[in-house]
Amino acid sequence: MERGIQKAAVLGSGVMGAAIAAHLANAGIQTYLLDIVPNKLTEQEEKKGMTLDHPTVRSRLATEAKVRLLKTKPAPLFSKKNADLIVPGNLEDDLKHLKEVDWIVEAIVENLEIKQHLWEKVEQNWTEGTIVSSNTSGVSINRMIEGRSDAFRRHFLGTHFFNPPRYMKLLEIIPSHDTDENVIAFMKRFGERTLGKGVVIAKDTPNFIANRIGTYGLLVTFEEMQKSGFGVEEVDMMTGTVIGRPKSATFRTLDMVGLDTFIHVAANVHKNVKDEKEKAAFSVPELLHKMVEKRWLGDKTDQGFYQKKKTEKGREILSLDFQELTYIPTKKVKLPAIEQAKAAGGLGKRMKALVYSPSKEGQFTWNILKKVLLYSAAKLPEIADDIVSIDKAMKWGFNWELGPFETWDALGVKESVDRMKKEDEDVPQWVEEMLASGKTSFYEKETGTVYYHALTGERAEEERAREQLKLSAYKGKAKPVLSNAGASLIDIGDGVACLEFHSPNNAIGFDIVDMLFKSLDEVEKNYRGLVIGNEAKNFCVGANLMMVLMEAQDDNWDDINYLVHRFQQASLALKYAKKPVVSAPFGMTLGGGAEVCLPTAKIQAAAETYMGLVEVGVGVIPGGGGTKEVLWRATKPVDAVDSKADLQAFVNKAFESIAMAKVSTSAEEARELGFLRRGDAVSMNRDHLLYDAKQSVLGLDMAGYEPPQQEKIRVVGADGKAVLNLGIYTMRQGGYISDHDVIIAQKLAHVLAGGDVNPNTYVTEQYLLDLEREAFLSLCGEPKSQERMHHMLTKGKPLRN
Repeated sequence: MERGIQKAAVLGSGVMGAAIAAHLANAGIQTYLLDIVPNKLTEQEEKKGMTLDHPTVRSRLATEAKVRLLKTKPAPLFSKKNADLIVPGNLEDDLKHLKEVDWIVEAIVENLEIKQHLWEKVEQNWTEGTIVSSNTSGVSINRMIEGRSDAFRRHFLGTHFFNPPRYMKLLEIIPSHDTDENVIAFMKRFGERTLGKGVVIAKDTPNFIANRIGTYGLLVTFEEMQKSGFGVEEVDMMTGTVIGRPKSATFRTLDMVGLDTFIHVAANVHKNVKDEKEKAAFSVPELLHKMVEKRWLGDKTDQGFYQKKKTEKGREILSLDFQELTYIPTKKVKLPAIEQAKAAGGLGKRMKALVYSPSKEGQFTWNILKKVLLYSAAKLPEIADDIVSIDKAMKWGFNWELGPFETWDALGVKESVDRMKKEDEDVPQWVEEMLASGKTSFYEKETGTVYYHALTGERAEEERAREQLKLSAYKGKAKPVLSNAGASLIDIGDGVACLEFHSPNNAIGFDIVDMLFKSLDEVEKNYRGLVIGNEAKNFCVGANLMMVLMEAQDDNWDDINYLVHRFQQASLALKYAKKPVVSAPFGMTLGGGAEVCLPTAKIQAAAETYMGLVEVGVGVIPGGGGTKEVLWRATKPVDAVDSKADLQAFVNKAFESIAMAKVSTSAEEARELGFLRRGDAVSMNRDHLLYDAKQSVLGLDMAGYEPPQQEKIRVVGADGKAVLNLGIYTMRQGGYISDHDVIIAQKLAHVLAGGDVNPNTYVTEQYLLDLEREAFLSLCGEPKSQERMHHMLTKGKPLRN
């Protein structure tokens, strides 16, 4: 019988336990959330006359944790509805439910004895075959299950999620000495496919992979700072995006993690490693202990390396002067070496320019990177079997753009090793042997396939799940079928083509619109269907706003009209294409990006898709068919069931979606907002998105895909428009919107109502597109709309004027 997970239980309802339960609910898994029974009544419970034996009191901790999930930001749940799948309980009355579940995951306090005691109780209520795991971040997996039965041990392993589980990609799976290979393989597959994680197999060593390397990196950075004289802000500038690390860099990261948590993680390695030099490296600096004593723990206490203060002018952020242990105002830091490195180009060039510069900043950055690279190499094969596992763990768990060995390649392995030797560093023997064999990099690429240097000295192919469809692999083997500056059509096999956007920010302009038409022509002649997708940071952030603004300021109305008209016709062509078209949005899918997706035969969205029509923020309405398509989705299903139904409430909903520039916080919320339909699908793992979209194309084709028939749309007309305008008037009178907001909203109302026709008139899609285009053009001519466009381009945020 094929194994599956339909029900789960999470033991421990603290921050991590509750968040893991939330993510299991996101995956559609009913989950028991159990915690200890309280030993004291709350004031409220006493007033109600409850006792400690009352069922509500006994499960209070888990119940409260479930309530907190609905208020937590960023949201751990894709949709608040998912909370219905979480069933609170306690670790005394509800252990019987463990017999029902397919997976039990523990997330209680990091104490070996307490965990061992819990596993003893769990085994008494365990059904053989059920997988059992611990979310420990560093307690030994093997020691945890001492005394447990052989069968229990075969089904036990570590499953270390990173916080917050919904958003952090890494899941470290840590087998025990006894874990069944089939259990490991299943959990890896389940983690990737169902939970959407990047799974790395780690060894049962202190803090596993990511926290071992990451904690070491933070400690050596702190050590170098104390030697160098650089301040907190300067170090964050040198250890952030310039070297491919998150904006939070070093000290903002520590503040987010919490200094008390960080000290606990570092102490775990210090306590459990035997090498004295390594013990010393994980010794926690005295300053950090002092900060914890003062309760300067970071974000959780509003002060750590940075302090957040409320003032009359708003919120002020101060930084720590670690010499004086006082807070000083933050300042704009300018370091010439950093500016020069940024000017060098891409990440590899930036890092190389910085670490090989003769500046103090260059030496500082080199000292940190050098130590992290050498430590990572020295820990193989102790903590992982290969370099790929370490690189992925750091990218997925700490949000590094490049893992340690990818960084080493970018710096030049031979060049950097020569420098390390001159500085009397110990270079691991296997690295020296690799260089002696004539290899000068840890990774190689050939025709789209990635190979890495294995510890055996041989070249090994990087493992990739069949669902990981990489456009780079196809582009490495053959030229694009069609290509221009904005987009390329790529053959991705099995008779399916993929249209990849690659303009700056994937913004839609003439090039992409032109390629939409050409791609549809090519696909209708030679392919089974089309995927619209890419591998950028975001699917598409909208139309080329700079171009629209410049054309408007130059009064080139014919050019704007032509672009908008072409975009609208491309939207219709996508909708009525003879072959199935599947869009694969992810990340920010805004404005024109959403307008590309809405008319396609199917949307295969990544779980983390932030979709919305946000054009009002730049002073216009959706002009590429989006306004018409939202109206269609809101009213057509209703009209199809009852041709006499009152459509006003559904038109109001469409109006609110566009006028309030609503953006989904997940693909599931996009469904609730009407951007996704019942037949659209969601991929939990972004890495599997293009594969899933391709399979959707093939499925539609095999089912004998027929494009939809063109139909007219029933509109609410002048009467419905009056209702919308009344709402606009009320909002203005209440001071909720500006005079210019009123102008935009009235134009939108005119389009969504179908103009000034009689109520319940049936109109064509082209009629609505003409209204949409007219409104868009007129708003482009408004000075205040142009101010909004300029503000968005220069400040990166909307202007309310």
